[in-house]
Amino acid sequence: MNIANEMNNEDVLRIKLEVLRREHRDLDAAIRALEEMGPVADQFTTRRLKKQKLTLKDRIAALEDQLTPDIIA
Repeated sequence: MNIANEMNNEDVLRIKLEVLRREHRDLDAAIRALEEMGPVADQFTTRRLKKQKLTLKDRIAALEDQLTPDIIA
C-alpha cells in the first residue's frame, strides 16, 4: 500500500510545508554564503536564489492558508 493513501490530506500538506520551509532555510544559507564572498560573488546567481526564495515563501503561505481553518468572526 502507498503511504500517501494512509495519510489524510492535512498530514500530506504539513509534510509538504516542512519540506518547503527546509528548502527556504537552505536557500537563505546559500544566499548568505554568496553575499559573504563580497564582490567576488556572482550577482546573477544571488538574484536567482532570492527569486526562488520568494517563490517558496509564497508557496509556504498558500499551504499555511490551506491548513488554517476559516474562522468567521
